Order: sequence, then C-alpha cells, then structure tokens
Amino acid sequence: MLGDALRVFSLRMDKRWYHLADILVNYSTVVEAGDRVMVAMKEIETLPLARAVYEEAVKAGAYVQVQFLSDYLRHSLMRYGSREQVEWVPEIEAYGLEWADVYIGLRGAHNLHEFADVEPGVLAVHRRAMGEISAMRWGKTRWCLVRVPNESFAQQAETDVETITDFFFEATLRDWASEARRWHEIASALEEGDQVRLTGRETDLCFSTVGRKWMVGDGRFNMPDGEIYTAPVNSTLNGIIYFEFPGILGGRQVQDIRLTWRDGELVDASAVENEAFLHHILATDSGSSLLGEFGIGTNYGLDRFCRDILIDEKIGGTVHIALGRAYPECGGTNRSALHWDIIKDTREEGTIYLDGRKVFERGRFLV
Repeated sequence: MLGDALRVFSLRMDKRWYHLADILVNYSTVVEAGDRVMVAMKEIETLPLARAVYEEAVKAGAYVQVQFLSDYLRHSLMRYGSREQVEWVPEIEAYGLEWADVYIGLRGAHNLHEFADVEPGVLAVHRRAMGEISAMRWGKTRWCLVRVPNESFAQQAETDVETITDFFFEATLRDWASEARRWHEIASALEEGDQVRLTGRETDLCFSTVGRKWMVGDGRFNMPDGEIYTAPVNSTLNGIIYFEFPGILGGRQVQDIRLTWRDGELVDASAVENEAFLHHILATDSGSSLLGEFGIGTNYGLDRFCRDILIDEKIGGTVHIALGRAYPECGGTNRSALHWDIIKDTREEGTIYLDGRKVFERGRFLV
C-alpha cells in the first residue's frame, strides 16, 4: 500500500492524465456548465486522474464532488458486518446518484484475492446491494467507468506497473469518434439479421435478436472501450457455452464455466473452481440466470487478458455474455441486480452466424 501511495505522487504530473481527463469530460460524458458531476475515486492510486478530471470539469463550468471508495473497506464490511450491514444499500452513494447529472467512476484495482476469506453467500448478498447502486447509475446519470492501472492491476495482468500503465494509455488516448465509425457500420449490418448462432470450443448457442438493437461501445461508457453488443431475446436461448477465461466477480475467479439453456431456461451450470459461488450468483434474483447482453470485443489494441472485466470484454476478437440486467437502449427487458460479464476467447476457434450466414470467424468480422 505504501509503495502504491508513493507512486500516486510520482505519477500525478504525467500529462497523459490530463489528456484522458479531457476525453472523459468533453467527449465521454459531455459535461456542460451547471452540470452536477460526481467523481468516484476507488483506491488512492486514482488520485492523479481524479485531480485532472476535477480540474477539467470545473473548467467546463460544472459543480463537482469527489467521493472516495475502496474494496479494502468493503472487505472489512463483509468480513465483520452483520447480515443487515452487508445487504445495506449505502444512502450517501444512492443520494449522490440522485444528485448527479454525470458520474465518472475511477476504479483502481485491488488484490484479486482480497475477498478470499468471505463466504460466497455473504459476497452474493453484498453484490445484490451494490447492484442497486449500479442500476441507479445506469438510469439516472450520464456515466463513464475507467479502470485505472496500479500495482495490483499489473500483478493480475502478470506484468510490471510501467508496462501496464503504457498499455492503458495506448488503449485510451485515441480518436474515439473516428474509430467508432467502422464499428457502427458493423452494428448496422448485424441489425439486418434476426437469428444469432455462436459456435466454438464446447459451444453452440443460438438466440434471436428480433426487436433488439446492436449498440457500439465507443468510449462514452467505459474507458478503454471497444465493443458491439445487444440484448438477446431470452425465451429463444438454446444451447451451451464454455468460457476459456475465468469469470471474475467480487474478487472470485470461477474457472471453466459451462452454461446450458433450453427454451430460455438455464438447465445446467457448472465450473471447475468456485462452483458454489457461481450458483449463489445465479440465484441472485429471477433475472440473474438469463442473458442481459451478448457482446463482441473490437479494440485490437487490447491483446492480453488482465482479469479485469472493464478491460477484458473489449479485447478485439473475443465475445462475452452478461448474466442479468439488460441495457434498455438495446431493447432488452431482463431486470436483475446482477450484470456479470464473462469472456469467451474466439480468436483461435469461434464463429458467429447471422441468419445462417457467417459474419465473424476466428476473431475477425467478415461484414
């Protein structure tokens, strides 16, 4: 922790933080004079970017509040709190989302095993409470989430902090409007079809997208970004999907997940590691065993699995599904406190068919 704290001050004058802040304030969330902006910094390593975002939002004429959050504090809550405390929805966070027009979440990584000593049921209950906070952010603000690199993030990505910081800036300091033009063309082509079939390693999954829209992640909601996504019609879900990468939620890694649906009902779910946790999460509520999202990563500047969903779901050539809450802008109707993205690697073995026509193979679009 001390080393991370010292690194905060050594990085604070890096001009790249100010470049990114300009993108977040003036492109991603389009802050205007009079806007109320909540900057939520998680972990102390996010201070350089928090300072830069604060300054840029003030220059735009906004009223800015900064909130500090930490997964180390959440660990203490789940380790020592009562059931009532663990399932509590924090009033100040909830009020902040009622107050804010814009929410910019700066998320520093924590030790991936920080919650290893927390019971799966306790973790699931707390995730449900925090899901309510996430739903408020989605519904009430213009928002963008940023994963800010630090020592913990470098460790889980199996590299050093300088390399992962350069990797981060290479993936974020881009001309997002220009890059998104091609992605919007692909999304338009996908909207011309109705039936999607995904095949790959131990995978053959079909669903309809009738009445749904394909959206583009172009740097407005996540940073870095780069995905094309939709909301499946859950009653049409049939087949099985296997995930080469572990599902990661609340600091738990769920390895070798296999999910099977029949006519929209999840009929089998298994994992080699942390299967009990998987079943707890799937039982969160009535919508948590259904799909809220099917997405395809389009950022080919991201080429390594970092064990971080905000990064990994954007890896060019991969696909992902999200269990739980659907995005209303896609036309999705599934409601849940859960939205859990899990990544499938289709770069070596994977094909997507649209109405029987091959549109994606081995990590590349054919449209």
